[in-house]
Amino acid sequence: MKLHTGLAALAAGTFLVTKAALAVELAIVSGAVGDDIKMLRSNLDRYEKESGNTVKIVEMPQSTTDQFGQYRLWLSAGNADIDVYRTDVIWAPQLANHLLDLSEAAKEVAGSHFPSIIESQTVNGKLVAIPMFTDAPALYYRKDLLEKYGAEPPKTWEDLTTTAQMVQDKEREAGNSDFHGFVFQGAAYEGLTCNALEWVKSFGGGQIVEADGEISINNPDAIKAIETAKSWIGTISPEGVLGYKEEDARGIWQTGSAAFMRNWPYAYSLSNNDDSAVKGKFGVVPLPSGGDGSAATLGGWNLAVSKYSRHPDEAIELAMFLASEESQRRRATELSRLPTIEALYDDPEVAEAQPIIPNWKEIFLNAVPRPSAPTKKDYNEVSKEFWTAVHDSMSGNGSTEANFKKLEGRLKRLKGSGWE
Repeated sequence: MKLHTGLAALAAGTFLVTKAALAVELAIVSGAVGDDIKMLRSNLDRYEKESGNTVKIVEMPQSTTDQFGQYRLWLSAGNADIDVYRTDVIWAPQLANHLLDLSEAAKEVAGSHFPSIIESQTVNGKLVAIPMFTDAPALYYRKDLLEKYGAEPPKTWEDLTTTAQMVQDKEREAGNSDFHGFVFQGAAYEGLTCNALEWVKSFGGGQIVEADGEISINNPDAIKAIETAKSWIGTISPEGVLGYKEEDARGIWQTGSAAFMRNWPYAYSLSNNDDSAVKGKFGVVPLPSGGDGSAATLGGWNLAVSKYSRHPDEAIELAMFLASEESQRRRATELSRLPTIEALYDDPEVAEAQPIIPNWKEIFLNAVPRPSAPTKKDYNEVSKEFWTAVHDSMSGNGSTEANFKKLEGRLKRLKGSGWE
């Protein structure tokens, strides 16, 4: 028996209904950011109604670093309790051996997704995860305050530094003593790798490790980029930013206490909620340039099926359902999550609900990948070494020049005769 969903993104246009007598219980593990869990539950309710199966959510901490560590432990142990994993765009090479190949299930719909994202989730010819939504960060700015003080959205990091300081000074003079110029993700975790890669790339300092595997991070442009960011600490950014993750930065921004914020698309709809102090008062532009153009780290989340699942067929159906056009449309319209299905950027319903999404396509298409492909299974260690060196430098624990020299040495030892 087949139940037609009317969703073009579902393989063959149909969704197999599991008979009540054969209904199974599945588990999906997912990190929790903003209203993502509520939306996931809503889509799972739709799936349960149509399939007869039930699905429980196993929630994870906000830190992607912590999520990955737990995933790797579960998969290495052959844990059969988790069927579907929500995976970061960079994890495919590291987890591929534990995941099912979705190529056959996705053969009718893979072409509707951006090719670069499908490629990022393909390892040794296997599609190990189906795209759920993509991500590319941007600069959020207070339109009302820039208009008030006669300033324009910054195009360079130098402009940002000057404008953020000016707005911060004037707001504090007006009595807002807790106001800050710029907030971002400065804690020692994967989020700092994303931020720092954008600074380094925009200054012409490369991508930490290049596509051919060459270690490039120890160069004058990269050092200048981190020194520029270091100058923000205690001036336009609170010293506490060195402990901020995405939600910490959004918390400061959404209470109206910052002129600028670097964050992902999810923060857009939340910032326009009725309880937000910045509702209707902000805009979004590409991240500033350090002289070599704007750079935004490619992010995004995908759905992978564990090869240890007791119900692989149903788990694959679930992953395909959550990655479908209708599921992506709901995430886009309600949460401003960027679709991986290109046609949705021209969808009138999406444009009406979230006018920023069609404009975000340009930011996404110019996004910079983290060096997970060239460094393969070593990526997590590469990233940790990088964010540690950056965090030490910004915290005043050694100079950036000295820290990057040490970083280069550590990465060379990690690489050895080749990345694995």
